[in-house]
Amino acid sequence: MSRIAAIFGLLLLGLLTAMAGGWGTLALTYSGPHNDAVRYSLAAVFAVASLAALLALFFRRWRWRAFAAYLTLFVALLAWYFGLEPSNERDWQTDVAVLPYATIEGDLVTVHNIRNFDYRSETDYTPAYYDKRFDLRKLEGVDVVAVYWMGPAIAHVFLSFAFVGGDHLAISIETRKEKGEGYSTLKGFFRQYELYYVVADERDVIRLRTNYRRDPTEDVYVYRASGPIENSRRLLLEYMNRINGLKASPEFYNSLTTNCTTNIWLNSRVNPEHLPFSWKILASGYVPEFMYEHGRLAPGGLPFSELQQRVHINARAQAADTAADFSRRIREGGAATEPQASR
Repeated sequence: MSRIAAIFGLLLLGLLTAMAGGWGTLALTYSGPHNDAVRYSLAAVFAVASLAALLALFFRRWRWRAFAAYLTLFVALLAWYFGLEPSNERDWQTDVAVLPYATIEGDLVTVHNIRNFDYRSETDYTPAYYDKRFDLRKLEGVDVVAVYWMGPAIAHVFLSFAFVGGDHLAISIETRKEKGEGYSTLKGFFRQYELYYVVADERDVIRLRTNYRRDPTEDVYVYRASGPIENSRRLLLEYMNRINGLKASPEFYNSLTTNCTTNIWLNSRVNPEHLPFSWKILASGYVPEFMYEHGRLAPGGLPFSELQQRVHINARAQAADTAADFSRRIREGGAATEPQASR
């Protein structure tokens, strides 16, 4: 039994060493020094050290000394990695260059720097922002916007808060990219992007996706959430507090733990009736179906496939284009025209 336990222990140690080696190599590859030659060299050296430590496990004479040396190296790597600091002071891409923030006075929330770009194409636009005051007592619903471009399992999901009179405030949780920087899910695991809340007019953040993105095209669905309106008010205030917090103290985005859907779920925990965590929150394309299964989408009683068809807005958004009543027109005939339940 002791021999079996020893073999099992070595196998476990080997697995942990391999995992640490893979993680550390990727961390140095993506987050190491800006100089490519230095970064790749450090990643290669760590990969070789990991392989050497793994091989040393098969030799009793070298096993523990090699492992102790490797553990010291790995702890040093962790100290460097967790010492990386997010920043609000970088050469940002124009679409994420301006930070939103909110001034809260009781039930009145003034949102500053609401993005409302004038698009001619996805990459050709005139930047524009405005400030607007919202009365929480006039909040009438929350819409869940799901955007698909690569099959049913992956979607970008964000919220839009609806007010009496036709006002909407859309908030999309995204990465804050520097000029010349593209998005990579793998890079998103390694402190390469700051977390950014896009606070925008729907004519910006929705119309960009329905009318201007072509490579690939994106399908947009706008679902009306159901639930107590007081929960929606608390959620909006939680969003505002997070936005103000990021302006004062930036944070890193993470592709798994702080992405668009996990952040929505984390923010929703301000409400006692928040949904339980599920793998469907990680497989973001299934978030609307997950909410439907828990009775959190309106109107109830429709099969999910029919509801999904009703709230597909691309054609309506393309017809509305720059219309001042864009938000109303994209909801005509869809479930998002239903008021939120106050139960």
